[in-house]
Amino acid sequence: MTSPRTTLSLVDTDPAELAVDAIVIGVHSQTTEPGSGAPAHALLLATGGESIAAAFDGKLTETLALLGATGGPGEVIKLATLGTVTAPLVVAVGLGPEPSGAAPAPESLRRAAGAAVRALAGAARVALALPLPDDADAPAALRAVAEGALLGGYRFAGYKTKPQPARREPVAEVLVAVPDAADATAQAEVARAQAVAGAVRTSRDWVNTAPNELRPPAFADAVSAAAREAGLEVEVLDEAALKAGGYGGILAVGQGSEAPPRLVKLTWTPEGGGNGKRVALVGKGITFDTGGISIKPAQGMWEMKSDMAGAAAVGAAMLAIAALKPSVTVTGYLPMAENMPSGASYRPGDVISMFNGKKVEVLNTDAEGRMVLADAMARACADGADYLFETSTLTGGQVIALGKRIAGVMGTPELCERVRVAGDATGEPAWPMPLPDDVRKGMESDVADISQVNAGMDRAGHMLQGGVFLREFVTDDVAWAHIDIAGPGYHSGEATGYWTKGGTGVPVRTLVHLVEDVATNG
Repeated sequence: MTSPRTTLSLVDTDPAELAVDAIVIGVHSQTTEPGSGAPAHALLLATGGESIAAAFDGKLTETLALLGATGGPGEVIKLATLGTVTAPLVVAVGLGPEPSGAAPAPESLRRAAGAAVRALAGAARVALALPLPDDADAPAALRAVAEGALLGGYRFAGYKTKPQPARREPVAEVLVAVPDAADATAQAEVARAQAVAGAVRTSRDWVNTAPNELRPPAFADAVSAAAREAGLEVEVLDEAALKAGGYGGILAVGQGSEAPPRLVKLTWTPEGGGNGKRVALVGKGITFDTGGISIKPAQGMWEMKSDMAGAAAVGAAMLAIAALKPSVTVTGYLPMAENMPSGASYRPGDVISMFNGKKVEVLNTDAEGRMVLADAMARACADGADYLFETSTLTGGQVIALGKRIAGVMGTPELCERVRVAGDATGEPAWPMPLPDDVRKGMESDVADISQVNAGMDRAGHMLQGGVFLREFVTDDVAWAHIDIAGPGYHSGEATGYWTKGGTGVPVRTLVHLVEDVATNG
C-alpha cells in the first residue's frame, strides 16, 4: 500500500508574488525587557518573510500576536491575506527564540516545515519562505526544510471504505523559496531530500500496514520488489534455506506461525568497488509479536505490528542508498518472523543452536528479537563487514531509560559515538549506553553458552541485556553498533512536527548519513 506523495521544488520568485494556496513564514518568540513598555512576549519575524511583512505595512507580527501567536516551536497560526499578497493565506510557524548570531538549528527548521505542511492538508500548492542562511550552513538548512516538508506531508493511505468529508488530502506540491533556484548545490540537496524522505515514507507505509497483510512472506516480497526496482541485488532465504543454513534463531521464533520466516539480503555495490569498505545493516523484522508462549498483555498489543520497524528502516535505507550511490559496499539483512503461540511454538527452556554455532537457552519467548537478529548479525560477519549497524524495537527498557524520542546505542564505543553524531545531524537523537560485565554474568546459563535474558529473570539493565546478548554474535574484527528504537520507531501519540501517528521511519536518515560518512571518511 502506497500513500500519496508530496512533490517538492525550488523557487526564487518573491514570496509575496507566488501563486500558491498558502505562504509559510517563520516567527521567533522574543522576551522583552521589563519596564520597556513592550508586551512581555513579542514576535520577531524570521528572515525569508520580509516581503510578506512589507505587504502588511509592518503590522504582520502585531496581527499574528492578536491571533495568539507566540513563536513557540511548531506553533502554526493562519492569517487570511485579503489580497495583500498573491497567496490567500499566510501561515506563521513558530521557530522558538531567535538564535544568537546564527540561523535556526536544522532540526528546528525540519520540525517547523513539517508542522506547517501537515497543518495545511487540503491545500494543493504551498510555498515555504523560511530562514535559510547564505553561508556554509545553507545546505544543511535547506536539507532540513525539504525533509520536514516531505515528511510532514505524509499520511498513511489507510483502509477506510467510505468517504471521509473531514479528511483532507496531504499537500500535493511544496515550493521552497531560495535565493537561486538554479544553484547546483541547492538542487542536489532537494534531490537527496526526495530520495531520503521517499525512503522514510516507504518505511512508514510498511510499519503502518495491517499485520494480517504483512506477514513474513508478504513483507519479504514487498521489500524484494522495491529493492529490485531500485537496482539492488536481492537474495531471499525461505524456511527450507534457513533450515539448511543453520539459522536456528530465526526458525525458532517463526515456527509457531503458519506464515514461515524469511531472511532477505539486499546488496549495493558501487562501480569499481568504491573505497573498499563494507557496511552491513541489520534490522529486526518481527511482523507481529504476541510474545509467543510468554504472551503479552492484550492492552496495546495491536501496536506490535510495528515490531518490524527495524527491518523496514534497513530496507528503506537500502532504497535511498541505491538512489544516492555512495562509494561504499552496503549489504542489508532483514530477518523476518511472526512470533505466535501455537502447538509448534518454541518454549521457555528450549536450547537453540544459532547460525554461528553457539547454543542459547530460551527463558522468555517474548525476547524473540535478539534471536532473529543474532543469526542475521552472525551471517553479516561471515559474509565480511568492516562496520555493522543493527537497529530494532528491542526492549521496553529503552523507553524507560531514554524516553520515546532518543534511541539507545550499544557496541564498539567509537562506532556508538559515530551513531550519536549522525543522530544529532539528522534529528534522530541516540545516546551511547554501556555493556557491563555484571550484566553478561547474569546471563550465564547452566546448560548452554548463554541465556537469552538474565538467568534469574531480573529486568535490571533490561536494555543492556539485549546489547550484551547481541555482542556474542559479532566477530572481534567487526566494529558494530546496536540501535534500540523501541520508543522512536513508532509514535502512538498525536502528530507533532514531521512525525505523524504510527511509524516514524526512524532511523532511516541516520543509517543513510552513516553510510555516506563511511563512503567519505572510511
